[in-house]
Amino acid sequence: MKKRNIILFWCRNARWNSLPQSMLPAILAVCMALGQEGFAWTYAILAVFGCAVGHLGMNLFDDYFDYRKKGSEFRDKLAGEGIRSRIAKCSYITSGAVTMRQLLYACLVFGGVAFVIGGIIFFKRGETILYIALITALLGVSYSGDPVRLSYRGFGELQVGFMFGPLLMTGVYYAACGHLDASVWFISIPVGMLVANILYTHSIMDFEPDKKVGKMTLAVLLNNRQAMLVVLGLMLFVPFGIVVYGVWAGYLVPLYYIVLLTLPMAGGLFYLMVEYIRYPKKTFQPAFWMGPMTGWQRIEGAGIGWFMIRWYLARNLLSFFCLIIIVIGLIRL
Repeated sequence: MKKRNIILFWCRNARWNSLPQSMLPAILAVCMALGQEGFAWTYAILAVFGCAVGHLGMNLFDDYFDYRKKGSEFRDKLAGEGIRSRIAKCSYITSGAVTMRQLLYACLVFGGVAFVIGGIIFFKRGETILYIALITALLGVSYSGDPVRLSYRGFGELQVGFMFGPLLMTGVYYAACGHLDASVWFISIPVGMLVANILYTHSIMDFEPDKKVGKMTLAVLLNNRQAMLVVLGLMLFVPFGIVVYGVWAGYLVPLYYIVLLTLPMAGGLFYLMVEYIRYPKKTFQPAFWMGPMTGWQRIEGAGIGWFMIRWYLARNLLSFFCLIIIVIGLIRL
């Protein structure tokens, strides 16, 4: 296999379609750092690229630890029993395209590249970057790796939100300009909550299969559909409250009120999830306010429209929230 094809193979199986969950917060952090004293494009770009490589590496580590523990047979079994779950994960392993050793090597390569990038930034920005990188790496491996396995103890969604929100954004901001500002916290925490919401929305819809295979997601940990909705409401609406408070307290400029334009998307997703809890088989069609939903006809043909309309909406909510703040950052230059 040619080198280019090898890279594409691993990036595709590392689920590069999930990169917006890390790239949007990273780019957002750069835009917030623009114009700040000490800002350097070199280290800002390196930090964004390092986040992308690290994210892909963590996805592969997740596959490695998950597959090593249980294989993929349980998903096939659940599908055979009629439980509505997606079973594509680790297909590149089950098909025999790669061995577990090759997967481990790929994990180490992605992790190594991210480590080298972090080292370059560390020599310029100092030990704060080192601490952020070490905490991120430790949490990333602990998502599904022994002995902690946070994703199997009900804390995976919260961990990812913390990593891709406060940790990632403060790390990129600091790499870009060498210091932090309070405004980063008032944006990174809401962003982290909306990132966590993507996984949490997924876990509510996969509640039954996850519970059956013993995967302790936050939804399974709660084990109560009303409690699930309460937590969902917090993840969806508290971010807007934090931004409003940040403006009121003077940490953010009034322009940040524009993010309230995405509030109807949050309300719409909450409604769709309430309807899912009440009527799981009820179907909905995409509307313009939900944002782009690529390949909808193919999705409906595959019978997963019930899942994807909610997943897309959760993803689009994060995307538009971040894009609005990116524009605000550029306007303020």
